[in-house]
Amino acid sequence: MSEEGIKKFMFVNRKAPYGTIYALEALEVVLITAAFDQDVSLAFLDDGVYQLKKGQQTKGIETKNFSPTYRALEGYDIEKLYVEKESLEARGLSEEDLLVDVTVLSRAEMGNLMEEQDVLLSF
Repeated sequence: MSEEGIKKFMFVNRKAPYGTIYALEALEVVLITAAFDQDVSLAFLDDGVYQLKKGQQTKGIETKNFSPTYRALEGYDIEKLYVEKESLEARGLSEEDLLVDVTVLSRAEMGNLMEEQDVLLSF
């Protein structure tokens, strides 16, 4: 695909990983978009930071734990994962609590990064 056909897609994840379909649907759309050789990044804000938390146990809610999929993203050339610092702190989490490498950005830095995108999709 030519360079002019590549768009910058950012998928903004704001919901907890379970209880709604948003987190899993976002992950599926991310993989589809990456298959079309687009510039894909993911942002995790609000309760979306829980999607990346280590040690998720879903047996009690009888739901498949899809969090290991985040570790496979690198194999799809999806390496731009951003987490909002304020969202982590508000939930008592740190970068060490996350199961993948991320770039932690302040709310202002995240806003600036979002402005640089061609397409923003919020889940």
